[in-house]
Amino acid sequence: MIKRHIIFIYFVIQSECENTVMKIIRAEHLGMCFGVKDAIALAVETAKREPLTILGDLVHNETVLAELRAQGIRFEQNPTTVETQMVMITAHGASELVMNEARERGLNVLEATCPLVHAAHRSLKRLVAEGFHPVIIGKRNHVEVRGMTEDLDEFDVVLDEADVANLRERKQFGIISQTTQPIEKVRRLVELIRRRFPNSEVRFIDTVCQPTKQRQSAAVELAQKCDAVIVIGGAHSNNTHELVKTCSQFCMHVHHVQTADDLREEWFHADDTVGITAGTSTPDAVIEAVEQKLSVFSIRTDKPINTKEEILCKHG
Repeated sequence: MIKRHIIFIYFVIQSECENTVMKIIRAEHLGMCFGVKDAIALAVETAKREPLTILGDLVHNETVLAELRAQGIRFEQNPTTVETQMVMITAHGASELVMNEARERGLNVLEATCPLVHAAHRSLKRLVAEGFHPVIIGKRNHVEVRGMTEDLDEFDVVLDEADVANLRERKQFGIISQTTQPIEKVRRLVELIRRRFPNSEVRFIDTVCQPTKQRQSAAVELAQKCDAVIVIGGAHSNNTHELVKTCSQFCMHVHHVQTADDLREEWFHADDTVGITAGTSTPDAVIEAVEQKLSVFSIRTDKPINTKEEILCKHG
């Protein structure tokens, strides 16, 4: 007699009668950098002593700006409209041209410029002083890049291959970068310039800041092991947008949010691994609120639970 033994082996990820809790993980490096924290602290402490106007957006994060406005801090884009005696330069820095204009109006200028942005300014000045034609890798209209270039008589700003193709030949090129550009993109563009002008001397000074490098590297590692990634940061934050681009290279589902209110439950599945990263001007409280809302999504989801079943039949 042949006995048939049918062995059912079920691999069940989780029972349908239970709630599936999706896995939520943070990037190793994310959120506010020291430059932003110091700038905010300086603004708050100064505003306690006297009326303060910040020239431009202190950081590119609306949550932070709203909190500063609530403390009586004003924001203006031009020194000519400032009505307080004290005016603060943002963490992104400013040109001597702009700061001198403010001083000529009798204003007291307080700098909250990130030290790493200051370092980029010094590197650029050194290259120009040594006879190099200045090239800045970054966004032409970004406040940080304007601060670097407004004091220069001649310069080029490049952000992609087309910009490099439009450069004209120079005897010497001196290259720096906006501090929040991805370092791999910066190196690629530097190499393109070197290849396009083999007879020119090309000197590159790496001015991409360490917090940006850390967050970019951590974003790559995060995105490679996630089903979805949430990037938290201001709508106008360059380093946040760059994090979105980086994560999108390794994960199909990447969502940029400014606050927890922007999250949508339909973005996720019950068994997803969801990663969180954040730009360098994103407050810890905003990151925590996003993580908390994701946790709520994970425990109340009524989406179908993935189940795998394998049936093995043996004859003997």
